[in-house]
Amino acid sequence: MSVPARYDRVKQVCAFVVDAAESAGLDETAVFHCQIAVDEACTNIIEHGYRGEDKGQIEAECRTEPGMATITIIDWAPPFDVTQVPDPSLDRPIEDAAIGGLGVFFMRKMMNEVTYHHKDGANRLVMVKRKTG
Repeated sequence: MSVPARYDRVKQVCAFVVDAAESAGLDETAVFHCQIAVDEACTNIIEHGYRGEDKGQIEAECRTEPGMATITIIDWAPPFDVTQVPDPSLDRPIEDAAIGGLGVFFMRKMMNEVTYHHKDGANRLVMVKRKTG
C-alpha cells in the first residue's frame, strides 16, 4: 500500500498492518504491538524525515506466515537508521525525561526484530513480530 505522508493517512496504514497481523494468527497483544510500532514509524517519517505533511510518500508491505508478520515501511526522506538511536535513560523520573525519543525505544521493545536499510534513495524499516507461546 502507498499513501501520501499525512498524519490522517497513518490510521489507514495501521489498519492494513492490523489486518495482516491478524491473518498471521497473532494474538491481540501482538497485533497491538504491530499497530503501535507502525504508527510510531509513520509519524516519525512525516515529522522528522519529511519535516511535514505532503512532502513524500509512505509505502507499507506486509508478508505473513502462520505465527509471524513481517512489516516493511518505505520512505524517501533523508536516511535515518532507527536501529542506531540509543535507548533512553530510564532511571530518571519521568518529569525529567526529554520530550521524544521513547517511540523508537518502544518500537524496538515491542517487535521481535527491527532492521533498517537504505538503498537507491529509499529507507526501508523492517519489523518482525512473532506469535508468543
